[in-house]
Amino acid sequence: MKFAVLDFETTGSTATDRIIQVGLFLINDQEITDRYTSLVNPGISIPSSITTLTGIDDEMVKDAPSMEEVIAEMVPLLQDAVLVGHNIAFDLAFLQRALDDNGYFPFDGHVLDTMDALRVLFPGLSSLQLSMVCHAFGIEHERPHQADSDAEVTALIWLRCMERFQSLPLLTLQRLELVFADSAGDFGWFVSEMRQYKELHQPLDPDMDRYFRQFALNVGEWGEEEPVREEEDVLRLPDDFPSFYDQLKQELQRRFAAYEDRESQVQMLSEVETAFEDGKHLMIEAGTGTGKSLGYLIPSLYYGLKQDKKVLVSTHTINLQEQLRERDVPLLHELFPVGFQAAVLKGRSHYLCLRKFEHKMNTLDFEHGKEDRITAGQMLVWLGETKHGDEEELHFANKGKQFWQSVESDTDSCLNRACPWFKRCFYHRARHEANTADVIITNHSLLFTDMKAENRLLPGYKHLVIDEAHHFEEVAGKHLGIELHYHGLSNTLLWLYKDARSGQLSNLRIRLQRFEDERAQGWCIMIDRVVEKLLQLKEEWDQLTELLYQLLASRSDQSQSEGNGLVYRVKKDSLPTGWDNLGVLEENMQLNFGEALKPLDKLISEIKEVQDEYDVQSLITDLTGTVKELYRHRDSLHFFMTMPDANYVYWLEAGTYSRNRSLQLFCVPIDVSEMLKQHFFGPKDSVILTSATLSVGKSFDYTCNQLGLRENGADGKLKTVQLPSPFNYREQALVAIPRDFPTLRGASGEKEFVDRLVPSLAEVALETKGRMLVLFTSNRMLKLVHGALKEMLSPFGIDVLGQGVDSSNRSKLTRLFQSSPNCVLLGTSSFWEGVDIPGNALSCLAIVRLPFQPPNHPLIEAKTEMIKQRNQNPFMKLSVPQAVIRFKQGFGRLVRTATDKGIVIIYDTRVIDTNYGKYFLYSLPGPKIEHMNSNQLVPRIKQWMGENQA
Repeated sequence: MKFAVLDFETTGSTATDRIIQVGLFLINDQEITDRYTSLVNPGISIPSSITTLTGIDDEMVKDAPSMEEVIAEMVPLLQDAVLVGHNIAFDLAFLQRALDDNGYFPFDGHVLDTMDALRVLFPGLSSLQLSMVCHAFGIEHERPHQADSDAEVTALIWLRCMERFQSLPLLTLQRLELVFADSAGDFGWFVSEMRQYKELHQPLDPDMDRYFRQFALNVGEWGEEEPVREEEDVLRLPDDFPSFYDQLKQELQRRFAAYEDRESQVQMLSEVETAFEDGKHLMIEAGTGTGKSLGYLIPSLYYGLKQDKKVLVSTHTINLQEQLRERDVPLLHELFPVGFQAAVLKGRSHYLCLRKFEHKMNTLDFEHGKEDRITAGQMLVWLGETKHGDEEELHFANKGKQFWQSVESDTDSCLNRACPWFKRCFYHRARHEANTADVIITNHSLLFTDMKAENRLLPGYKHLVIDEAHHFEEVAGKHLGIELHYHGLSNTLLWLYKDARSGQLSNLRIRLQRFEDERAQGWCIMIDRVVEKLLQLKEEWDQLTELLYQLLASRSDQSQSEGNGLVYRVKKDSLPTGWDNLGVLEENMQLNFGEALKPLDKLISEIKEVQDEYDVQSLITDLTGTVKELYRHRDSLHFFMTMPDANYVYWLEAGTYSRNRSLQLFCVPIDVSEMLKQHFFGPKDSVILTSATLSVGKSFDYTCNQLGLRENGADGKLKTVQLPSPFNYREQALVAIPRDFPTLRGASGEKEFVDRLVPSLAEVALETKGRMLVLFTSNRMLKLVHGALKEMLSPFGIDVLGQGVDSSNRSKLTRLFQSSPNCVLLGTSSFWEGVDIPGNALSCLAIVRLPFQPPNHPLIEAKTEMIKQRNQNPFMKLSVPQAVIRFKQGFGRLVRTATDKGIVIIYDTRVIDTNYGKYFLYSLPGPKIEHMNSNQLVPRIKQWMGENQA
């Protein structure tokens, strides 16, 4: 088969734009056999933005051939070829126009897009941007945005795709052929060609042993694992931890020539093991570079193995969970003298339900056409690779996440042992591994879900390590509270009944109608009655949320919401006018809920008795799950509308555009300390809390208060430790504060502040050649600065990326920033922590404002009221400590390794002008701190960089 891989550079993307460069590579028999590249004189001037992007200017194309000459040379090469391109629709439109303009017939061959193939064949690929794909495949891409270079790497990528197609199990190819059989475009045709080629060239199928129920899998049955150690292996471990660690250290020195002890890590190892041995709780702050993960994993494993106790490790982010699984645990497997098991367990919805997926593939039930087919294709390929069935391994596009939600594992629809997939089920495999593991790595969310489920999800444990512990209280509030989104209830109603053909009740009715017996007909009548109530509920829900939205829009203070959304707190003791009417509407909904749910329960229990006779077992299981979901939504709505608990704060949120469809109802406990004491700090033998940011001004009081712990309580159970940083911050980081910067008070001062900020950032960026991260607390200010700064820096070849402007995806922005030699990245909320940009990519961090939480956010407001009732100062007790911890997280973005060096600029003069400012500076890990007039900023940076390069 002959492929013509095409790429154009053009003057723009509209119908009047022209081609300025062509790259065409021909592939025959899986080899590049010919190439054609040329600049093209477009007959019009090339815009400066295109010159900046491609490097092609008017001078370069002045003597180039016209499109008429170029197309004449291209046409014979395209003969009998399959056209391939990266985002081919763009190039195809220009090709067809060029052919038409110059008197040729349109191209009528097959057309394939590498982006479709990459999404299906490499389901873990995190970016489809051409340079990112090249980086992932180890392909050198010398000149991005030049057609010859882009076409060449696209051809190499296409060769990889064809190799990948041929390595797929035959059954996967056959399944893919079915998925894409009726789709528009030529991808389905090509899958069919690949399947025929495989059958012809590999008549014996080497993958048959991996097949189960007509799917190719990469896992066998769980529960068949060999034990990882003998009992006597543990007896050979040294009796005391220091002796054990000495042995381990020798192994580390043998493996890593440059290994040397980190004082703070050694102290952490000892503190954690002692806390376990003594049955104490430990709060330990360990900065970047300590090696925190190994600092708690090594003593956890040693103690757990010696005492035959399970240790649970909980992280805030899935990212850290994955890092522990991929990086730290494999290292420890190599180092430890005895075998051990570490299991990762996430929330159930992270795992694929194979029963649901099988049903989806057998019925080819694709709601979103091509998008769903691509996602289904991704998952078929991924099933042949995955050992965990965890969605983190997949990168979805567009509607992919919605497709996943229809096939994710959930408690309510699980058949457990009755399921034909049970022994291959990913969720039950993860549970089984957790039950037999020595260390279980989970996350805070699942920890609280388990607590709400009366500890039925996680295996029993008495020893807990909480990493990223500065988030623990916040996650507790979120998970112990209630959240109801407009779509949450709407989608559940639609899952039950969308129309006469779709929805679980419609499917059940269609199945039952085939039977003419009285019982089945009676159930059909029951379904019709229930559907009437569900339609009524949907109408009432729309009505109630529209009224709630109107209330929110009229009461919300938009000046505080930065245009991103509306927020309104509802207080039981001062209800807004008209709340009674809303209450009546909700009472009516409760009646209709009852009239729908009662017959649904009856229907399910009656059919369950005879479900095999009617072949509806799978349908009834899914229906049971949806009904339970409906009960939950009913109870959440009632809790919000009646506000029964005074320890909760209740509020509404919505976007400004999609009205009631964006509405969310929140009920969050104001103080979770008693619950944490009751479920964690009371019953557990030992809880280790660790993070880089737990103290404020060298004190742990704030974190202890939030969690309901007493540092030196009567029981003496908690010990706090602040470890010294292993980095030499005095040599590695300079904190510069421009003391003459304007203070920002109210909207009127914002213009003056931004007018001073933009030129200052531009001057610094020119000195540091980009490599700068600017942290904002306001989306609105970020957008104001973005446009002005971009205009100022673009003539100097420095790019400016803005969160929420260029992309909202943090990982994508971080990748773009790291891969661009001269770049300034503007970030807000999520960039203050968890972003890792080591090395030269980041030399300067600018903190625009101290990260105080908006005081009028309902939860902050309620906590403030509670502190006032205790006759304490909420600003010093809550606002300042919260901001200091976030500020420390932000500061931590700059120095990630022992060789990183750089500057932090704090544009908020409150750090030196106010009494509380000292808490911010005093909490930093010892950098050099200087304040100066803003005109001295760049000379001082220049001097500092020079000092550090000497």
